Amino acid sequence: MPSDPQPDTAAAAAAQPKPDGATAPAATPPPEPKKPGSKRWLIVAIPLALILIAGALFYYVTEVAPFETTDDAFIDGQVISIRAQVSAIAAAVHVDDNQMVHKGDLLVELDPTDYQVVLNQMRGAESAARGRLEQARAGISSAQSAVAQQRANLDAARATLQNAEHSLARYEGLDPQARSQSDVDSAIANRATAAAQVEVANAQLKSAEVQVISAQANVAAAEGDAQKAAADTKRAEVNLSYCRIRATADGRITNKAVDPGEYVTSANPLFTIVPLNVWVTANFKETQLTHMAAGQPVTLKVDAYPDLALRGTINSIQSGTGSRFSIIPAENATGNFVKVVQRVPVKITLDRDALADPKRVLAPGMSVEPRVRVK
Repeated sequence: MPSDPQPDTAAAAAAQPKPDGATAPAATPPPEPKKPGSKRWLIVAIPLALILIAGALFYYVTEVAPFETTDDAFIDGQVISIRAQVSAIAAAVHVDDNQMVHKGDLLVELDPTDYQVVLNQMRGAESAARGRLEQARAGISSAQSAVAQQRANLDAARATLQNAEHSLARYEGLDPQARSQSDVDSAIANRATAAAQVEVANAQLKSAEVQVISAQANVAAAEGDAQKAAADTKRAEVNLSYCRIRATADGRITNKAVDPGEYVTSANPLFTIVPLNVWVTANFKETQLTHMAAGQPVTLKVDAYPDLALRGTINSIQSGTGSRFSIIPAENATGNFVKVVQRVPVKITLDRDALADPKRVLAPGMSVEPRVRVK
């Protein structure tokens, strides 16, 4: 008879009961052979990691390292306050808020009545002063004529004196038997009279010369009065011209605070003109200025226009930090000094193309983010 098959040794051993109710451990499966494609992910991952590292390094070198940026930057520009130079009632207002105006445009008309009256008075006073000036100048001519006449009288008196002296000398040279004493006495009297007439003519000439000096002084005083009257007239004309308020620059009207019928004075501004020529003031940290210099290109983004990319150029770097020029500068000479990185204002001028679009207003105070290429 064929012999019975022998049972599997491992299975038999597992089937045998263990003492104290213990069970036999499960059989360990044999290890699976390694597949040849299990390391392919390393072949892909390592080059990919190298590419990412190289890209990050390239981005840092080209896009991060050579640039400085800050979010502490604003549009800056002139703000021209327009005030009335004279006090009067606003007769007409020709502008409104945010209206574009050009230099020389008529903005406000003030009531000119009072200033026209003053101008007429000043013109009358000037005419009177000029009349007195002409009269004083005529006085000089009259005084000079009097001087000439007195000189002629002096010359005639001197000639009479000379004739009297010759007559007296002739009488005195005659033989006493051939002359009479009365003739001699008469010649002596004539000589004395002629000498007195010379003295009188000389005094009158000096008086006439003084009159010339006085007339010249009167002319100088009249010229001063005429100049003052002309200045008063000019001032009245200027005050009258101030009744027509014109724009002093191209720009937009803001903060309008005047309406027809209001009484305006020079104490209160009527409105403000914001010129179109603006720039950017960027407050960079002092540690960012190492490679920064005037002339470097700048790209800017305006918070109000996220899709607008502006270009500009560094114009200048302020010679001092912002805190140094504040109302109350920081005092570092204390025992509790803490070093704080300071900020320095940098002026950035915008390209003309950035200012050409009238639909996108770049107003002072708007926030921008400049990006300066420093290398």
